[in-house]
Amino acid sequence: MNIGYAGVITRPDSPEVEQIGREMIVWFEGRGIKAELNRVDPQMDILIVLGGDGTLLHVAGEASKLELPVLGINLGSLGFLTEVAADERYQALETLLAEDEVRMEKRIMLTAAFVNGVSGEKSASVHALNEVVIVKKSTEAMIRLRCWADKEYVTTYRADGLIMATPTGSTAYNLSAGGPVVHAELDAIVVTPICPFMLESRPVLLGSEHKVITQLLAPAGQVKVIVDGELQWTITENDYLLVKKASKPLLIVSSPWKSYFNILRNKLNWGGAPVDIPLPEKVCKHC
Repeated sequence: MNIGYAGVITRPDSPEVEQIGREMIVWFEGRGIKAELNRVDPQMDILIVLGGDGTLLHVAGEASKLELPVLGINLGSLGFLTEVAADERYQALETLLAEDEVRMEKRIMLTAAFVNGVSGEKSASVHALNEVVIVKKSTEAMIRLRCWADKEYVTTYRADGLIMATPTGSTAYNLSAGGPVVHAELDAIVVTPICPFMLESRPVLLGSEHKVITQLLAPAGQVKVIVDGELQWTITENDYLLVKKASKPLLIVSSPWKSYFNILRNKLNWGGAPVDIPLPEKVCKHC
């Protein structure tokens, strides 16, 4: 991969990670590559994210809008998105510089905005890589959420909330709420109720061309809208939330050593072998 200018983004409030970032700047400069710490420039060729998944989520919106590829190096605890382990970081970078073509995954992003149910005014939109969540305060009764896919009425959920997740986010809050694992490169939106009153209320998988519109029905107090783990708005009865696919995906540089399912098996402690088992050649010839 031809890299002339790189950005290195570090986990906030971590002097140890920032020091690793400074060492990486020196490493790039020693190879004649311009590099800057904790700055995103449209002229950059790549962003190297040092931290956990939260650090990558923090820069995902800007990176996708600028179409900057991102390589995540896991210095956190989980690492679904930051695929490269800390001790693999320089080996991964050497491989990146040596390869003419690097595999990049296109991960869809969502945009979310809300419409005031009284005035009809619409908020500014925000981006999400994992999910947009409508959720009640923990001590309040269930809320009712009327839901449409485009202009087609889906159902009215009685639940503690509703998750609208990307395939990337399917292994985050969506999975904890009983939603499906969706391969990260699929073009889809998962709609999953949180603790629904009716057990028959199941997750719905929609094509990404659909817009998901949700109305908070009365009676309701203030309800939270959380975007990629951060409180974005509070909405009240009869307000609408609009969620749709963003115009540009996030480009994630794949780890050269790990497949998507390898990461899932290791991070979710799935049964079976922790390493990839190759398909026998006598079967491969028929595939």
